[in-house]
Amino acid sequence: MKLREYYALNRGGGLATEGFSQWIGAVSAQLFHRLGLSPTAMSGLNLLLGLVGSGWVLFAAHTGHYHGWIGLAALVLWHVAYGVDCGDGQLARATKTGSPAGARIDVLCDIALQIALVAAVSAVAAEYTPDAPAWLYALFAGTWMVNLVTSVMQQGDTGGSMVTSTSLPVRLVKLIRDYAFVITVLGAVIWLAPRWTIWVIVGFTAINGLFLLASIAFTARSAQRAWAEKTAAQNS
Repeated sequence: MKLREYYALNRGGGLATEGFSQWIGAVSAQLFHRLGLSPTAMSGLNLLLGLVGSGWVLFAAHTGHYHGWIGLAALVLWHVAYGVDCGDGQLARATKTGSPAGARIDVLCDIALQIALVAAVSAVAAEYTPDAPAWLYALFAGTWMVNLVTSVMQQGDTGGSMVTSTSLPVRLVKLIRDYAFVITVLGAVIWLAPRWTIWVIVGFTAINGLFLLASIAFTARSAQRAWAEKTAAQNS
């Protein structure tokens, strides 16, 4: 298969994911296909690369030996890992070898990687802002998982976007929830301006927290509407 054929099998994503990460996924899917390797092997590589990047940052910050170039290395590894993560689905669809177990291992690897990323970014913030309250990191970690949970939910019957428009202005606004864009921002900050990491954490915590509240309200309204429609149908 040609590269564009692998790319055509992607499941979409935000503007940055579609324009960058899915192409890395297509390249990696094509390579793994030629080598006769499985989508699960791609999930394993994704896990390895992501953990190496985050673990390096975490260890360096914890031991007081953090330098900006380590953040640059992590940024590269995070992007390659995410690209490979995009590619495992393309390979599964190209070879028609997808399975529920494969989908689960993909999600489990994503959970492990995002825990490691949050820990790494928090460690850098703590290194440069030691007086920051502990509860802030707890809120950051908790609200961060909103991204992963809503992403998994959207793959099933319970999915639904609050803003369905695909216009460019809307997609630009949605970049704040595009994982490729998010790791670019986080990686750039811990590379170029690590002292500002704590404020980026504050920003992402506020955004994800507000999104969670908006999602609860939106979903509750949809559930209430569905209940009213079913009740009216039963009584008619």
